[in-house]
Amino acid sequence: MSNVLAQLVEQLGLERIEADLFRGQSQDLGWGTVFGGQVLGQALSAAVQTVPSDRHVHSLHAYFLRPGAVDRPIVYEVDRIRDGSSFTTRRVVAVQNGKAIFNLAASFQKHEDGFEHADAMPEAPPPESMPTEREHFAKYAARLPKFFRERALAERPFEMRQVNEDDDPFLPQEKPASRMVWLRTIGKLPDDQALHCYLLAYVSDYSFLTTALLPHGVSWLTPGMQVASLDHVMWFHQPFRVDEWLLHVIDSPSAHGARGLVRGRIFSQDGRLVASTAQEGLIRQRAQTV
Repeated sequence: MSNVLAQLVEQLGLERIEADLFRGQSQDLGWGTVFGGQVLGQALSAAVQTVPSDRHVHSLHAYFLRPGAVDRPIVYEVDRIRDGSSFTTRRVVAVQNGKAIFNLAASFQKHEDGFEHADAMPEAPPPESMPTEREHFAKYAARLPKFFRERALAERPFEMRQVNEDDDPFLPQEKPASRMVWLRTIGKLPDDQALHCYLLAYVSDYSFLTTALLPHGVSWLTPGMQVASLDHVMWFHQPFRVDEWLLHVIDSPSAHGARGLVRGRIFSQDGRLVASTAQEGLIRQRAQTV
C-alpha cells in the first residue's frame, strides 16, 4: 500500500477515546477547510466501530453544518439510537471547538435474501483510455491558484479518471448536467467491507456537486464562485471493492435558490450497481468588485 493511501486509511480509522467517542485528524487538501468526504468517511468509521460485525451499512444521511478547521482534531460522538433484530441505527455528531460541524445518521442491516433488480450500467470507455485527474490538472498547472497547485499535482490515495471531459476549467463551456468518473484506490486494500464503505463515502464527494455547474458555463475556479456541500446521502446495495474500478455516473436534475442537487449511481466494472448517492449543495456566484 502506498504511503498516501496508508495515511488515508489510518486517518479514517480514528482514535478511540471512550466506548462511543472517537478523535480524528484532518488533512489540508488546499481548500483551507476540511474536505467534506473526510468528515463523512470518519463519521461512518466511528459508527461502524460501535456496530456488530455481522451488520453492514446500507444507508447514511448527513448534513454539513459548519466548515471544519484543518489544523485541529475532530471529535466524533456516537449515539446508539437502536439495536433491533435486523437493523441497527447510529447517530454521529462531529464536534470541533465545542460546536457541531457535521451530523450523520446511518443504518446497518444483517444479511437477508430477497427480491433483486437494478439499473443497467451505461456504456463507458475503459478507465485506462481516460487521462487521470492529475494529468488533466498538469496541463493548467501554471494557472492554478498557488494554494491548490501543489495538492492538485501531488500523489493522491485515489486515481480519478473523468470520462470524455477535458475542458479548460478556466474557460468552461455550457454542457448537459451529467458526467461519469472512474475511480479506485492506488493500491490494494484488506478484505474489510466496512473499510471499503467508508473509503467510498470519502471519495463520493469528489467531482460531485460541481456537476450542477456544467449547464451554466462556470467552474469552481470561476471568480466569485462559492461551492459547498449542504447534505449527503448514500445507499449501499451490495458488496464491492474500492481498490477495483468503480464508475460514478452523476447527473444534476435541478438548481434553484443558490442550491444545486446532484445524484449518482456507482457501478462495479462488471456492471453491478453497488451504491447510490445524492447531495444538495450551495452554488453561489458573488459579484466581483473592481
